[in-house]
Amino acid sequence: MNNANTAHKYISTETTTYACEYHIIWCTKYRRSVLSPEIQERLKVLIFEQQEAYQYVVREVDSMPDHIHLLVSIPPNISVTSVIGKIKGYTAKVLRNEFPTLTRRLPCLWTRSKFVGSVGSVTLEALKQYIENQKGV
Repeated sequence: MNNANTAHKYISTETTTYACEYHIIWCTKYRRSVLSPEIQERLKVLIFEQQEAYQYVVREVDSMPDHIHLLVSIPPNISVTSVIGKIKGYTAKVLRNEFPTLTRRLPCLWTRSKFVGSVGSVTLEALKQYIENQKGV
């Protein structure tokens, strides 16, 4: 995976400090292997370009011929699925315009589905123990 912005785990805004990171995976329609190396590189550039506009920070991104892995930090006041929808919509539009073979091979570039997993450095059990121990403080 390509490392990006990995130096800062916590992000601070005027009112919030957060570490809301997500592992996101989505596939091409029918899981077709249509993402050539050239298309994969352009896809990565497009994802990085939209960070500010869509309010996410790319931690890592990698792609295969039929799917994409994205590790991003998204503010807690923004819906993860809305960010994914914007990324998928934007990248599909640009890639289909720049690479007409994608339009001929598929009715749409991406599936409607996706995988989202929250990423943390602490286990659920450790967090439960920490919360329980706060009662005595």
